Amino acid sequence: MCFLKCADFLPIGTKYSLSTCSYLHSYHQINYHFSILLSLEKLSEIPSVNMKNSSTVSEFILLGLTSSWPLSVCFLIVFLLAYVAIIGGNLLIVFTVTFDSYLQSTPMYFLLGNLSFLDMCISTITTPQMVIDFLREKKTVSLWGCMAQMFFLHFLGGSEMTLLIVMAVDRYIAICRPLRYSIIMNRRVLLGSVLLSWAVGFVHTMSQMVFMVALPFCGPNVVDNIFCDLPLVLKLACSETYVLELLVIADSGFLSFLCFVLLLISYTVILVTVRRQSAGGLSKALSTLSAHITVVTLFFGPCIFIYAWPFNNFSVDKFLSVFYSVITPLLNPIIYTLRNREMKSAMSRLRAQHISSR
Repeated sequence: MCFLKCADFLPIGTKYSLSTCSYLHSYHQINYHFSILLSLEKLSEIPSVNMKNSSTVSEFILLGLTSSWPLSVCFLIVFLLAYVAIIGGNLLIVFTVTFDSYLQSTPMYFLLGNLSFLDMCISTITTPQMVIDFLREKKTVSLWGCMAQMFFLHFLGGSEMTLLIVMAVDRYIAICRPLRYSIIMNRRVLLGSVLLSWAVGFVHTMSQMVFMVALPFCGPNVVDNIFCDLPLVLKLACSETYVLELLVIADSGFLSFLCFVLLLISYTVILVTVRRQSAGGLSKALSTLSAHITVVTLFFGPCIFIYAWPFNNFSVDKFLSVFYSVITPLLNPIIYTLRNREMKSAMSRLRAQHISSR
């Protein structure tokens, strides 16, 4: 532009002086440089738009179990008492296993103590918020609070699933290989099994949450549940989530189903082995394993239903979530431990030691 002739600035046949030519030339140079600056400014704005977080949702609204105030008060009392019982029962088990030398050296009770700790943690992630929400008209949770809840829920849930399989293997070895039980289930194997369960839980949750935290949420922000969970929150993302939906089904749904099948197979093998050894021992094994199978079904049944078909609109999902977040942690101390004679004896010993030490 700056190399054009002066005649190019004026209409054909127009007479011009040298000063006019210089003025016009300077004017067009200024316009030319000004247009370049405008273009550069527009280009500089493009990266800032791409780098900006496109999520406009800062919180999610939970619908909860009910919107009726009388029912909310009733649920508040029930779940508050349930949470107190969960913490009290499981904390008593952890305390007894930790401070009783006999239980601490027994593989089964060492695993039960870890199971009780996981139950306390899972219930603490969901139940206190649920109890508080019964008192609030608007039940909200922040975006990152929701992400943290999903992370720890799947972390601890995956760990508990793996630990239940380890416990089933422990019972199989104790019943089917009793002479080699103490050799196989030594202290190093127990610690390795517990660490493995935590590692599986961490890999399980990270394989999903690493994609979840990167999703943009633009609205709506209503979650029809009592707490944040992957399938329901994933549906609220304002981007294509088909691949992530398949990942949730393959990860959470398949893991739940696989663990449940392995547990049923292990219990079946135990019952068949006991029946071959003695007919009298079968009734005792049935009375013990039937309670275990009940708890396993209550835990895995809702998980399989929620995560194997996670993106269908089932209003019953929120009630199923109560089973593995409240009911199962409440029943585990009763089924696995408090009915156990050795656990009761250990509690009596610790109580006697505490009284004598006064």
